[in-house]
Amino acid sequence: MPWVAAIKAISPDIDLRIWPDDGDKADVSFTLVWAQPQGIFAQYPNLKVIASMGAGVDNLLQDSSIPDQATVVRMVDPRLVSQMGDYVLAAVLNHVRQFPDYVQQQQAHQWQPMQPRNIDEVTVGVMGVGQIGSAVAARLRRLGFKVVGWSRRAKVLAEIHVFAGQDQLSSFLAASEILICLLPLTAETENILNTGTLGQLPQGAYVVNVARGKHLVEEDLLSLINNNHLAGACLDVCRQEPLPQDHPFWSQPKITITPHIASLTDPVSVAPQIVDNYRRMITGQLLLNWVDRQQGY
Repeated sequence: MPWVAAIKAISPDIDLRIWPDDGDKADVSFTLVWAQPQGIFAQYPNLKVIASMGAGVDNLLQDSSIPDQATVVRMVDPRLVSQMGDYVLAAVLNHVRQFPDYVQQQQAHQWQPMQPRNIDEVTVGVMGVGQIGSAVAARLRRLGFKVVGWSRRAKVLAEIHVFAGQDQLSSFLAASEILICLLPLTAETENILNTGTLGQLPQGAYVVNVARGKHLVEEDLLSLINNNHLAGACLDVCRQEPLPQDHPFWSQPKITITPHIASLTDPVSVAPQIVDNYRRMITGQLLLNWVDRQQGY
């Protein structure tokens, strides 16, 4: 198992057990999880730390069996951030340089050059400028795009105007010719990409969702594409994964689908972080990348 090998390579002395053959559950104080069976934490009376294998913790925090004394932490990985930036850049440039249109032309044996847009004339809006979102926004800005951001609270980013709170959401949307969703999934952000918000984007805007499928009301996106308000979308996440075979996204040529691969956690890259937090737990130090369970991130 790659996770076991990566952790053992750094700290072979750790008593590492693999569920469900993990012996006396009272011995377990630190657990590394992804898509765990709901309610399972009730079996571990001495649990102190629950570490998500990824950057997201929305599914984890839905588990009501997390003990009050346990601290939830998540992975913050430079490689994961870099991969996300790669994906977003590819999606944005693919749209700006009209590759989907040229693919359709190729299939129809047509040769029709279109006028390209200069990237310094395009404004990209990054919805969610946390650790990953701010890095993606900075990368787009360095490439030459105009970039704006939106956050729940006021933030300052170099060369990027950040709109904050519900009062400034409409202004952010109106400025975003390409919208990138990188929000954490919480009760407040679920279904945030709907007719009311997407309809405030400029005519011909494009949507890239690399956060969670539940951010998007899928029927609303399809309607706005079909009536030509939106030019299309690139979706790495969907409400149901894998995407059902009869889902209308498959047959909509203006939507690009990828199977939740925008950024994947590399066990070798994050193993030092896991071991560091384990040792911090033992010595009573502040944990890295701890999650505010009330806010959801």
